[in-house]
Amino acid sequence: MSQVTIYTTPSCVYCRMAKEFFKKNNVAYEEHNVAEDDKAREEMVKKSRQLGVPVIDVNGEIFVGFDQKGLKKALNIA
Repeated sequence: MSQVTIYTTPSCVYCRMAKEFFKKNNVAYEEHNVAEDDKAREEMVKKSRQLGVPVIDVNGEIFVGFDQKGLKKALNIA
């Protein structure tokens, strides 16, 4: 099973799209709201060198933004 972490903010449309994609495909994920969690924000920037969200970590592979095609490949979703 893949380990998925998503870094989000409450107002991010692409974050909501990514979470909906995960739910639709039964992908368990851990979410961190970087608007409220300074430690998670620092972790996100360290992993991605980005301040934009979403940042998605799939088993150590980092996706900046909602890259549905890349996520499908990383998660072995047909």
